[in-house]
Amino acid sequence: MRLLVVGAGATGGYFGGRLAAAGRDVTFLIRPKRAAEIAKNGFVIVDPKGETRIEPKIVTTETLRGTYDLVLMSVKAYSLPAAIEDIAPAIGPNTLILPVLNGLKHFDVLSERFGSERVIGSFCKINARLDDHGRIVQMSPMHDMIYGEYDGSRTPRIEAIDSFFKGAGFDARLSNDVGRELWEKWVLLASLGAANCLMRGTIGDIIARPGGQSFIEALLGEMTAVATAHGKAPDPTYLEATRKLLTTPGSPMTASMYRDLLKGLPVENDEILDDLLARAASVGIKTPYLHLAAIHLGIYAARRLAE
Repeated sequence: MRLLVVGAGATGGYFGGRLAAAGRDVTFLIRPKRAAEIAKNGFVIVDPKGETRIEPKIVTTETLRGTYDLVLMSVKAYSLPAAIEDIAPAIGPNTLILPVLNGLKHFDVLSERFGSERVIGSFCKINARLDDHGRIVQMSPMHDMIYGEYDGSRTPRIEAIDSFFKGAGFDARLSNDVGRELWEKWVLLASLGAANCLMRGTIGDIIARPGGQSFIEALLGEMTAVATAHGKAPDPTYLEATRKLLTTPGSPMTASMYRDLLKGLPVENDEILDDLLARAASVGIKTPYLHLAAIHLGIYAARRLAE
């Protein structure tokens, strides 16, 4: 299997880098700025056990040639329109697309452009970042890649993807209910991002204030109600684990959206909060805290565009 990884940032770089280090056929499609950074400092993954240096195969939009069996989409959601045009020459008759973006909106966008039969249900769980030298730093042990057919079937193509990912240095799992699990991740991510951005603090900061825990639990309740109304109620065990994660005293936990906000960077407010707000309205679910967070980030995004 030939894999094209779109982006060599913290997420795509980590999973693609692990696959490349394990001997898989991996090529990275990256921008010239990232290519220059890798040429200068190398392609390095840093984890608690040390460093892994990789000699990756790299192409840019100008040098992309031929088609691939699988495309791992790992760009930020606001970069998706440009990335779709970039990968178009690499899409052959049997190419599959595995997106690990946040939210669900991107599945509709990719399906409209390339056909729903090509787009595999998938997501990842990882806490990683690029440091000042462009190295990929894994900040916690979690490094999960989850994928599956929407109907839960074990098709030859999904088993081929499973074989390709297994044993590559991260936790790969074939899901029997990937649609529900995608909603579960969205519930967590939207709750965390909305709480951090609205209150401008870590989970520990929020929990330390009077009413902080009640606020987060109410926010989580809103997200859960939306998922449930769409027929994707989170598993009770997952929901309880999420509640504990979001209410741990002293926790330094923050969403990447909040970290981008603090840096003055673009944020995925449309894909993570606004789309969820629209889906809540479509089924008549009231989400006042989500609405406040969406307004807050919408103002920030509008001001960035005006500058």
